Amino acid sequence: MPESLTFPAGFLWGAATSAYQIEGAVREDGRTPSIWDTFSHTPGRTHGGDTGDVAVEHYHRYRDDVALMARLGLTAYRFSVSWSRVQPTGRGPAVQRGLDFYRRLVDELLSQGVEPALTLYHWDLPQELEDAGGWPARETAYRFAEYAGLVAEALGDRVESWITLNEPWCSAFLGYGSGVHAPGRTDPAAALHAAHHLNLAHGLGTQALRAALPARARVAVSLNSAVVRAVSQDPRDLDARRRIDNLANGVFHGPMLHGAYPADLLADTARITDWSCVREGDLAAIHQPLDALGLNYYTPALVSAAPEAPGDARADGHGASDHSPWPGAEDVAFHQTPGECTEMGWTIDPTGLHELIMRYTREAPGLPLYVTENGAACDDKPDADGRVHDPERIAYLHGHLAAVRRALADGADVRGYYLWSLLDNFEWAYGYSKRFGAVYVDYETQVRTPKSSAEWYAAVARTGVVD
Repeated sequence: MPESLTFPAGFLWGAATSAYQIEGAVREDGRTPSIWDTFSHTPGRTHGGDTGDVAVEHYHRYRDDVALMARLGLTAYRFSVSWSRVQPTGRGPAVQRGLDFYRRLVDELLSQGVEPALTLYHWDLPQELEDAGGWPARETAYRFAEYAGLVAEALGDRVESWITLNEPWCSAFLGYGSGVHAPGRTDPAAALHAAHHLNLAHGLGTQALRAALPARARVAVSLNSAVVRAVSQDPRDLDARRRIDNLANGVFHGPMLHGAYPADLLADTARITDWSCVREGDLAAIHQPLDALGLNYYTPALVSAAPEAPGDARADGHGASDHSPWPGAEDVAFHQTPGECTEMGWTIDPTGLHELIMRYTREAPGLPLYVTENGAACDDKPDADGRVHDPERIAYLHGHLAAVRRALADGADVRGYYLWSLLDNFEWAYGYSKRFGAVYVDYETQVRTPKSSAEWYAAVARTGVVD
């Protein structure tokens, strides 16, 4: 690739966050607990017992945060709505005080020339819906569609970019399979049923959005589709790759993009569930036309058959658990990909992002793509002058933006890139021990300090050129 990489005019340069990770104010203006409130307050579930109760106080500091986005030259901001802030029980009418926060946030973004991209669900299911069965229960999909319609009616006049679900794989398989994410359940059948009902929620939610939004609105979904590679060409290793690829990717893009689950996925998991949760009409409901597809990428997966030692099958970068997030593929071994790693222990490999983009260019021809999450956790610390230098993150971003530019040169229709994350924040089960932000947050004072990577990314956003 040339030393300077120029991106097309109009390419969106954004950053992303999620509600529970940054908002705080968990008991204000009618908000009730989500599954992450309950999970994080359960001893032993999060690093140091950390919770999102305060997070980085974005609920009260959003104007300053939006001003910071504008100063950094961002043209787009992807945020999520807290379901239990808008609809505290997961049912019934919306709480206007909750919606008012998002009205104010969107108005502030628009006034600063930053395009809002709204994600309806980033893992924070209202606890009352979990108590009624959660995502393994079919009813939750219908409740999501109702919620989608409420938010669309409130914000559809000013938000054009809508995302139904963020990373449904994590919601289903980390939440109900391995239990390392909320709600912390460990039932392989429940994980597969949750995956189907998340798919159904996406389809029904898309229909609800279409019914409430102006024709100009764009509807998408963000998938953390995995780049799965086999350690060798041995047929057993290739079959291990196939099985994991179906559980990571095919279980979602099959019905969403093609209207069917992969037949071999159903066969691989037949001993766990008979898939009777899939009812007549479900696949047609899930297979809704989309305006774009969001891809989240951090690191590839490297797999083989027959783990050499107990526990190898779960060394997959998704947290420690005695239970696998891979129903029907518990015997597949995950290996560390060679190379430098981030603070998460994830190998830095920009070729995986190029591979992922090109896969979906073939998988969904004509569908515009966005990189809706990409970034690195680094060991960030202020120096004696209070500045935060993070050359490792700059190198990470440079490599991955080069991969996006290469995909564009290879014919992919990529329209934008959202850095994860704008701010250091509550990193789920890792609490506040991992920093993904381009902006450093002192959790004691809540002071924001743009890191050197933020200034570097700001130059890219302003010029469209990666030097």
